[in-house]
Amino acid sequence: MHREGTPVGGTDGIGDTDSPEAVHGAAAPDGAPDTARGRRPVAAALMLGMGLAAIDGTIVATAVPQIVGDLGGFSVFSWLFSGYLLAVTVTLPVYGKLSDTFGRKPVLIAGIILFLAGSLLCAAAWNMAALIAFRVVQGLGGGALQGTVQTIAADLYPLRERPKIQAKLSTVWATSAVAGPAVGGLLAAYADWRWIFLINLPVGAVALWLVARHLHEPARPRPVTRPRVDWAGALAVFATGALLLTALVQGGVAWPWLSAPSLGLLGATAALGALTVLIERRAADPVIPGWVWRRRTIASVNLALGAMGLLMVAPTVFLPTYAQSVLGLGPIAAGFVLSVMTLSWPVSAAVSDRVYNRIGFRRTAVVGMSGALLVLLCFPLLPYPGAAWQPALLMLLLGATLGLFQLPLIVGVQSTVGWTERGTTTASVLFCRQVGQSLGAALFGAVANGVLASRLADAPVSGLPGDLDAVSHALENPSELSAAATDYLRRAVDTAVDHVFTGAAAAAALALLVLVLLAPRRFPVLKEHESAPPAPQD
Repeated sequence: MHREGTPVGGTDGIGDTDSPEAVHGAAAPDGAPDTARGRRPVAAALMLGMGLAAIDGTIVATAVPQIVGDLGGFSVFSWLFSGYLLAVTVTLPVYGKLSDTFGRKPVLIAGIILFLAGSLLCAAAWNMAALIAFRVVQGLGGGALQGTVQTIAADLYPLRERPKIQAKLSTVWATSAVAGPAVGGLLAAYADWRWIFLINLPVGAVALWLVARHLHEPARPRPVTRPRVDWAGALAVFATGALLLTALVQGGVAWPWLSAPSLGLLGATAALGALTVLIERRAADPVIPGWVWRRRTIASVNLALGAMGLLMVAPTVFLPTYAQSVLGLGPIAAGFVLSVMTLSWPVSAAVSDRVYNRIGFRRTAVVGMSGALLVLLCFPLLPYPGAAWQPALLMLLLGATLGLFQLPLIVGVQSTVGWTERGTTTASVLFCRQVGQSLGAALFGAVANGVLASRLADAPVSGLPGDLDAVSHALENPSELSAAATDYLRRAVDTAVDHVFTGAAAAAALALLVLVLLAPRRFPVLKEHESAPPAPQD
């Protein structure tokens, strides 16, 4: 038997523990309910918690006109989303460390309570500044929901059963993401936008009751000394992440990239990052321990999922614009073109265990991302203007390939660490994916704006919008433009989105390189009795 958390097969992580026998030979983790019926209430709570976190990002979007009409603050309403994203992202590693130190249950309960408190405060907001501040409070709870739900799912189910619960969580996420805009639109149109936040309360209350009543964590060893929380490191991580994401979210939007605010924020991020590294090196029990990046398996999965977050910006952010501006679809039809990806993703994730049990975690992820690379490269080859079924088919295939990529990596990396390190490991994976999405939004937004600006500057027709801000308005009201100008503008948007998908293909190639060059051939999977919580000591 080897020490918990030490890779099987040596420090390089290469061994035979990724074999089908290792996967299927696992028993239920010590302390976890050993029957499906015993796990059912906790699984239901996890799905409700995941649904709360997933739907919150989309349900607010359709109510923005009503919110702005009631509270004002049109110039800053984007912070309703940016503030929530900032809070979720920068708190993920903090909650991961806290769950490893004090247990999952108290962290999840605190996260649900904080999320519900933020929801209640949002419903009572009296102006846009208050609503943005309360959205940050919501995000502080959302960070605990996202990371801890994934960690408990790995604690609760042995390796051979984890694809089932992960597929259920993926289905909940997909359904919530698709249903969010419709629910938000209905509430804003027929009730009041404040109900968008109030409906979280009964759902969250049920999840809270299920967790408090049915989640029973095994007894843990009595610590020799009282656990010390690295609050200085947590604050440094929070501040560094907040500055970086603020620079990425606002750069090129609120101010130019090379302006004083952008350069100042990026410079402050670099300085705070260096200070964070210094603090974490000196901390006895750091929030982001060095082993997260020293172990090949965890580091490679972090980088690969960061690249996936980068490429996901292309379909989630730019495909709806393409569908409406180039294909001429309405908002609902454009949403359907994107939503088909959420249909194939959970199905692919659910059957991925049949693949990785045969060929291993890394090879399965390589197959999935290779397929995603081909799909992304096909997008710029679509005819202009084309038919809606063409991008919809590509999104269906993309969802299938990414489900085959993401779930094996998450299940695999969670299975290489013990209970006391699983929360930190899961949080680091989700943190990197979130940062990748923020980087992608900034990078691909700059690419799309650059292409559009170039096309407008070199336009052979007259009557085009004078700046980028007017492009969307012009395409929504084509009667204000000549036929030639409308067609030229649609082709410019088509070219810009093609460039974005080419960049997304480059991110997919980067993920493949990380897996091939950095990830171990076989993940050093621990046996279940080694990855379970340590037995209490007298």
